[in-house]
Amino acid sequence: MNPLPLATRRSFLGGLTAGAATLGWPARGTAGEPERPLGVALCGLGNYSRGQLAPALRLTRACALRGVITGNRDKGLAWAREFGFPERNVYAYATMARLVDNPDIDIVYVVTPNALHPEHVIAAAWAGKHVICEKPMANTAADCNAMLAACRAARVRLSIGYRLHFEPHHRELRRLAREGDFGPLRRLSGGLAFTINRRVWRVEKALAGGGPLMDIGIYCVQAACLAADADGAAHATFAPVAVRAREHPKRRADLFRDVEEGITWAMEFANGASGEFSTSYNGGEDRFRAEGERGWIEFAPAFSYGGIQIRTSAGAPRIGAAPESQQALQMDDFARCVREGRESPVPGEMGRRDLVILEAIYRSAAAGGARAEVKV
Repeated sequence: MNPLPLATRRSFLGGLTAGAATLGWPARGTAGEPERPLGVALCGLGNYSRGQLAPALRLTRACALRGVITGNRDKGLAWAREFGFPERNVYAYATMARLVDNPDIDIVYVVTPNALHPEHVIAAAWAGKHVICEKPMANTAADCNAMLAACRAARVRLSIGYRLHFEPHHRELRRLAREGDFGPLRRLSGGLAFTINRRVWRVEKALAGGGPLMDIGIYCVQAACLAADADGAAHATFAPVAVRAREHPKRRADLFRDVEEGITWAMEFANGASGEFSTSYNGGEDRFRAEGERGWIEFAPAFSYGGIQIRTSAGAPRIGAAPESQQALQMDDFARCVREGRESPVPGEMGRRDLVILEAIYRSAAAGGARAEVKV
């Protein structure tokens, strides 16, 4: 998606209405009547919204597309016609404060470039809307802190777009980690890479915060934390105690001017688990493996939107049919969290944890591979 001009954070937040602080939960249907699906507004209408989220919202049962927030009003009006919501539910980034007066919309899904997530999440929260923020949560852990504080102050829920937590194969990984069929999963490895051949916002540090580590390496971080966490009691903040990392030599420095082209890192957990991972914008890779004393599980492909495959030392597990849309499962779960007043299994605190880990990886790489402690 193309970056769009925005007001500064101070001027933007200065225009928000103070009345948004008085909030309520979505009303339940009367006895005998079905509850209405919660209304979702997509904030940012780039490739992910068009190719994944909008189709998923045709499949969801607990929520439905009811509005959009975009820098291009003509595009927004075209979405309104296509998806059948009223033109009054088309907003600009600078008019997000007006969401407070719109009962059609309960949830805002922020899908803009990473650097814009804090501004848009905070604006949605102060308009009284629950928020899903696409990963990574922000460019820095400090921005994550501000986003969490705003959502707490506004008494709205914040979830991160970690779709794979709802995908059946990754749920099997979590089960194996918790139930210990193969013993504690202690040896972890994986990688995710694809090739970028042109300048896009994902290779601009000001917008993306970094290169492939921020964009796709975060999937390896997520899988490693899931596999190493045998207890699960504090899954949102479970993290390695230290990392080591080295940036790959750049083969296309003209394209990757201020972000890494690729990076390799190791993770060290307090319980003895360890992992080695890599990510790149110059190659093709999609795998994850976790080994215990009594067995192993291997994913290839591991992190894609569909077609995930796993093998284990005990044979093919009974997973059942793959979902038609991972994102539909993810958004329906969050809508139910809002309806039921429970926390998301992928809360903002998890997004912040991952930024702390990514920042440590970058610190280690900048220091030539020195051990960097992770303090969530």
